[in-house]
Amino acid sequence: MGPVAGRWSRPPQRGFTLIELLVALVVAAVAISMIAFNGFSGGQRGLRFEAERMAQILALASEEAQLRGTAIRLQADDSGYRFLVLRERRWLPLLDDEDLRERRWDESTRIALLRPDGYGQVEFGRDVVDVPFSIELVRDQARVTIHANGLGMFDVR
Repeated sequence: MGPVAGRWSRPPQRGFTLIELLVALVVAAVAISMIAFNGFSGGQRGLRFEAERMAQILALASEEAQLRGTAIRLQADDSGYRFLVLRERRWLPLLDDEDLRERRWDESTRIALLRPDGYGQVEFGRDVVDVPFSIELVRDQARVTIHANGLGMFDVR
């Protein structure tokens, strides 16, 4: 049969519908996120999260020392870390700041401080500029390093 009066038949459409394209994009996004998520081992992911959190808290401690006009020191071991404040020539636990409260590691974590000047402490004071340093966190086979540039910027690698 030929075309109906006033109508032309169209050739069949080729290509993908919008729904098909969206489904393909969602599948690709899920696959990429799974690959990225599995790129780190479980221990590496957890340790990296801890390092990111610690870097943010170190930045807060640096700012808090400047605001208070007194030194704040990091005290860390395999079980966790806390901050001390210098009051009357004594280092006392910083208890009046919720953001700088004592924190425990999710798992036992070794911590090593690397400073070019050899000083064995991380202390923040009234000065904005400090000596750059690195803090290495090690848990099982995972290893993450927090780099401080001495200007209040902290980078996790």
